[in-house]
Amino acid sequence: MDLRIIDDQGKPSATLAASDALFARYYNEALIHQVVTAYQANGRQGTRAQKGRADINKSHKKPWAQKGTGRARAGQANSPLWRGGGRIFPSSPDENFTQKVNRKMYRAGIASILSQLVREERLSVIEALALDTPKTKQFAQKIKGFGFEGTLLLVIDKLEENLLLASRNLPDVLVLETREVDPVSLVRFRNVLMTKAAVAQFEEALA
Repeated sequence: MDLRIIDDQGKPSATLAASDALFARYYNEALIHQVVTAYQANGRQGTRAQKGRADINKSHKKPWAQKGTGRARAGQANSPLWRGGGRIFPSSPDENFTQKVNRKMYRAGIASILSQLVREERLSVIEALALDTPKTKQFAQKIKGFGFEGTLLLVIDKLEENLLLASRNLPDVLVLETREVDPVSLVRFRNVLMTKAAVAQFEEALA
């Protein structure tokens, strides 16, 4: 698989021979959905809690007589059928949302996402990217010169402080190291730009 290398104006300047196992894999939608869903679920804290009948601070006195009032019988005001009553099956604060994904499945899901990005021409490669000063305006002009439309995920082999500082205030741009890339970021951004060194790191880790 040949990946396109762009210059500072966003125009193709050369090609880079990459691994077919990583960038030419078939599109497995079910696997991608499972990997993305599991990644999001594993990020949940599970600290939410709901109140049951025993947790509702209401009187335990019978609201009215069992018979003779014409109304439905009721035993306590904390009934789940009443407004303000407790939940029947409340969520506990130690609820576990984690989902297990095997390492082989995770790698295959990442490769499937990267391959689909290549097929849709949403993934590009650049020789290197660096800034002399941590200026957001300078970095924004450089990104604009690439000609990308929409959001951009920039993947570099080693995070530089100038790039980190210059990209923090750009809402549509995210800079990550290769080891920080996750499936949610890959599917969330419209365009993905990698350095040649980052591609080599991906091949070493996943191919």
